[in-house]
Amino acid sequence: QEVVSEESEEESNGVNLMEFSDEILLHILSYVPCTDLVLNVRRTCRKLATLCLDKSLTHTVLLQKDYKVNKDKVKQLMRDIGKEIYQLNMAGCYWLPSSTIDHVTRCKNLVKLNLSGCHVTSLRLSKMLSTLQHLRSLAIDVNPGFDASQLSSECKATLSRVLELKQTLYTPSYGVVPCCTSLEKLLLYFEILDRSREGFMLSGQLMVGESNVPHYQNLRIFYARLAPGYVNQEVVRLYLAVLSDRTPENLHAFLISAPGSFAETGATKNLLDSMARNVRLDALQLPKAWINGSGLLQHLKFNNPFYFSFSRCTLSGGHLIQRVINGGKDLKSLTSLNLSGCVHCLAPESLFRKAEDDIDSSILESLVVSCCNLRHLNLSAAHHHSSESIGNHLCQLLSRLKHLLSLALPVCSITDVAASVEKPPTTPNVLVPQTFGRKVRIGVQTYPKNLADQANQKVESSVFWALMGSLRFLETLEIIGSSFSSAMPRNEPAIRNSLPPCVRAQSVGDSEVAAISQLTYLQSLTLAQLPNILTGSGLVNIGLQCQHLRTLSLANLGMMGKVVYMSALMDMLKHCKCLRDLRLEQPYFCAGAQFFQALSHCSSLQRLCIVSRSGTLQSDAVMSFMANCLEVIMCHMFVGESLTVCKNLQQSIVRSFQAERPALNVVIFPLLHEDLTEVIRDVPMRHLDEITLFKSRVAEEPPNLWW
Repeated sequence: QEVVSEESEEESNGVNLMEFSDEILLHILSYVPCTDLVLNVRRTCRKLATLCLDKSLTHTVLLQKDYKVNKDKVKQLMRDIGKEIYQLNMAGCYWLPSSTIDHVTRCKNLVKLNLSGCHVTSLRLSKMLSTLQHLRSLAIDVNPGFDASQLSSECKATLSRVLELKQTLYTPSYGVVPCCTSLEKLLLYFEILDRSREGFMLSGQLMVGESNVPHYQNLRIFYARLAPGYVNQEVVRLYLAVLSDRTPENLHAFLISAPGSFAETGATKNLLDSMARNVRLDALQLPKAWINGSGLLQHLKFNNPFYFSFSRCTLSGGHLIQRVINGGKDLKSLTSLNLSGCVHCLAPESLFRKAEDDIDSSILESLVVSCCNLRHLNLSAAHHHSSESIGNHLCQLLSRLKHLLSLALPVCSITDVAASVEKPPTTPNVLVPQTFGRKVRIGVQTYPKNLADQANQKVESSVFWALMGSLRFLETLEIIGSSFSSAMPRNEPAIRNSLPPCVRAQSVGDSEVAAISQLTYLQSLTLAQLPNILTGSGLVNIGLQCQHLRTLSLANLGMMGKVVYMSALMDMLKHCKCLRDLRLEQPYFCAGAQFFQALSHCSSLQRLCIVSRSGTLQSDAVMSFMANCLEVIMCHMFVGESLTVCKNLQQSIVRSFQAERPALNVVIFPLLHEDLTEVIRDVPMRHLDEITLFKSRVAEEPPNLWW
């Protein structure tokens, strides 16, 4: 009786969740997926039934990464709160059948709708948009078979009022752009392949009847991102042709992201000349061929710029200071800067300079002083070597940017000059084999299990350690070798040989990785081509200290003939409770029972991608992992196993788990197989773009480009 009375007293003194104020409860409920709120939580009691239908919770419904949602749940959700929804995001819901879109017609008050990655036919789109008279923002895909002539007059009337349009093209088409006569923001993603599945070459010419002229007179933001391929370039030129005739007066953001060579034509030159005369820009990104060797930047005018991307341009630091930064007078507003692949951007001139020469610290200092409010900075894919001048190291200068949230750096830029120049590697453990012939045998070193022992081994006076200590609020960090290239490039066979790392990068290893553990709020980490990883001990520190880590990408760490960091990686994974995305690219990676047992500790894991030339996997271990990790909906493995082994495992996973995981996407395939590109084209764009393909994502596009 005494025990019972004590328990009753404790319960009476405890805090009842329902005693919180409505404001606090609403804040707590805002973290719960809308489908759970409406279909489950609100059925628990009267108070929650009322709160779950509060306008602050039903105004915006986000389904884009609710991988458990299915057609029936969407149907019930729209039936219960359809009239209360003003913003609906279903981007990337590739697993939902096209008939699911029919239920969106219940949302009569929709203002914003994102259907990117969803299966929508012309007729379904027409029926749906005919009922959404208040729609002002729309995102859709245009797939083969799309026919604008099937759009009804009511649908076109709705489109005429749309102010923001995001359109992903998988076939040459204007899509719905000609119908959107009031556009202020246009985002175009060109994902058209050069060849059909049957092997026929595609043409970039638009079909007869689709030559309606787009209306750009009210346009304020124009953004185009092109996947590799000449057809994408042909089609985007047709979109730009109208702009070259008459540049919108209110245009303030003009961005074109094009890989490889995208030559300038007479029409594009006229467009740029017109922009230089008539508009003042706040955001700019152009293909490298349009900037290299031209005086364009000298003539363009800027208002309050917030985003610049000069990715892969031969822009020198002298031109950057003179033509863009303008003495620091106008760049306090700049929050995002992409200089990825700009090999000469921190040098006064590029004419007689080698890419490996030391940077001019005065240029970087001018950049840091002028752009003091930068939140996103990308300096990857270049050799940025600091000189021996005291206080002028790249890391020391970047430590002044206290507002940085995301940062991408080449590996060779973070090394201490003294370590790389005065103390060259002398042991075979540090040297990285340049070939895949005879392997170098090394002893397996033990690594410290706690931070105190690690600190004793690490010289905390290093410039990179100090940089990490000064950027405590950094959320995204990428450290990528300047010569690194993934084994899985887009639309091409797998790369069989990789370039050796930069000489300056040879000393970057475990201690630098340990320095990253100072970033308490780190959410995304990419490490690629760090040659001096001997044990991976720094990874354990990151797992212990960076408890908010959600995305981890590791590629080509240590020597290439052996995965020297496997033991440390497995220890790290045991602490990564919030990890959702894991990408591993390493030759000879053995995905066996021990690895998957450690990975099973990542209870929040949703997506896994392994890319390994000559890598192996254990089918039973993979199946056990999938059974234990209930949140995993993407499993991509490109290894050295036979086609039969890969297909059998893929079929087993799909057969066992597809029913209970509607969004499950499994691709297991030999990395060096000739049909790899055909397999890749069937991967949902959300997974392909976010995790399967390796790329630098810092400042890839302007922040908040789309909601």
